[in-house]
Order: sequence, then C-alpha cells, then structure tokens
Amino acid sequence: MSAMQVATVSTIAQTIQLSLSPVFMLAGISGLLNVLAGRLSRVVDRARALEALHPRSTGPEHDRHVWELRLLDKRIWVINAALFLAVSSAILTCTVVALLFVAELADLKFGTYVALTFILAMVCLIASLVAFIVEVRMSLRAVHIRAELLEHS
Repeated sequence: MSAMQVATVSTIAQTIQLSLSPVFMLAGISGLLNVLAGRLSRVVDRARALEALHPRSTGPEHDRHVWELRLLDKRIWVINAALFLAVSSAILTCTVVALLFVAELADLKFGTYVALTFILAMVCLIASLVAFIVEVRMSLRAVHIRAELLEHS
C-alpha cells in the first residue's frame, strides 16, 4: 500500500468524522418532518369533517364551523411552510455533506461555501421550528372550551 493510498483513506475517514454532525442534524430534521406530517394529516382530517358538517349547521354552530375552518386553513398554510423549510434544511444539510467530500477528494478550497450552506440550513431549520410553534399556538385557539359548556346545571 502506497503512502498516497494511506493518506487518502485517512482523509476519507476524517471527512466522514466531519460529516457526522450534519448527519445527526438530518436525523433530527426527519423527526420534525414526521411530527409536521402527522399534524398536517390531522388538520386535513378535521377540515374534511367540518366541511361535511358545515352545510347542515345553522346559527352559532354554523359560525363556529366557519371560524374553525378559517383557522384550519391558516394552520394548513403554516404547516406547509414549516414542512418546506424543514425539507429545505435537510437538502442543504445533505449538500454540506456532499461538499465536504467533493472539497476533500478534489482538494478544493471552498470552506466558505460549506459554512454558508450550513448556516443557511440552520436558518431554514430555525424558521421551520418557529412556524411549528406558531402552528401549535394556533391549534390551542381551536380547543378553547366554550364557557357555556363549562357551566354546571
């Protein structure tokens, strides 16, 4: 085995070590995507159920259905934004890993691009998490128990 081959294997091993943090980040993003997809599914199911009840309702019940449908529509938009941002973060993180290997194997000096790509991945992840907490807060408005239901007879 030549010295060049040993250095190459060592270099690849170091690059693999460098790429472990972004890979762990990908695992976290996948968990977030799972949660967001589950929330989107539940919101869509609730919207479909309300859409079926809507034509048969009248008065205050009809007004509550309209209010909740509007809220569900906003929640769907926010969850979709969070999903887009999380997927964007995952794609950028994968790009970081690929850039690490390309830079090392081709002996290219574009560490600045790697860093900027990682920073952009983190910004997308932060924005996705902010959208997630906004959606959670929106969902709490829908489960507010009306005062007339809490009254004792």
